Amino acid sequence: LKLASALLLLASSEAFTPQSLVGRRQSALSVATEPPASTAATTGGNTDWSPRSWREREVQQGPNYEDEEELEQAIDTIKKFSPLVFAGEVRSLHEQLARACSGQGFLLMGGDCAEAFNEFNVDHVRDSFRVLLQMALVLTFGSAMPVIKVGRMAGQFAKPRSEPDEVRDGVALPSYRGDIINREEFTPEARRHNPNNMVEAYHQSAQTLNILRAFSTGGYADMSRLHAWNLDFV
Repeated sequence: LKLASALLLLASSEAFTPQSLVGRRQSALSVATEPPASTAATTGGNTDWSPRSWREREVQQGPNYEDEEELEQAIDTIKKFSPLVFAGEVRSLHEQLARACSGQGFLLMGGDCAEAFNEFNVDHVRDSFRVLLQMALVLTFGSAMPVIKVGRMAGQFAKPRSEPDEVRDGVALPSYRGDIINREEFTPEARRHNPNNMVEAYHQSAQTLNILRAFSTGGYADMSRLHAWNLDFV
């Protein structure tokens, strides 16, 4: 079990839109809000979804929790939390991705390979956000179309591994699979698959999303701050 990675639309696709595109007529798109009827053919005939329906599927690269009671306690704790990404944000991203599929936009996705608990700070989130904005600015004027900016962050804590165990000096311990499952230090305590890491991952993801929402709606993403972004590196 792992917390799903949260995709946040970092800034609206209207940001950094060249003046040549302002007022240009956009063709209406019909965006599906429900899965097509053919979904049953690809899901084994069962179209009923629930937060636990994944348990009916084969899971690869999954954690091995030793204490089932500890796992259930962690899951019960997370159930009481609010969603990391809300329905309106998902619908907005869905509609903009549909426009990109029809050639009316460009998708830019970026972020860390894997986030870490001990690397979290506001400056790191801000700098990652700024790099995406700078890349989007170049792409917008190069492609003359809106750029949809999606952050691969706020939940990107898991790492797949080719081997279940790591061996050092004849000592074998479970491989490090990301902070949401275990820790990187090569000790039995750190490498134990700990379900409580999911709870910590939720809290860090919530903080990251709050920071991103604040920067994206608080004026930091405004094009007038372009020179300020560059001066920050000096």
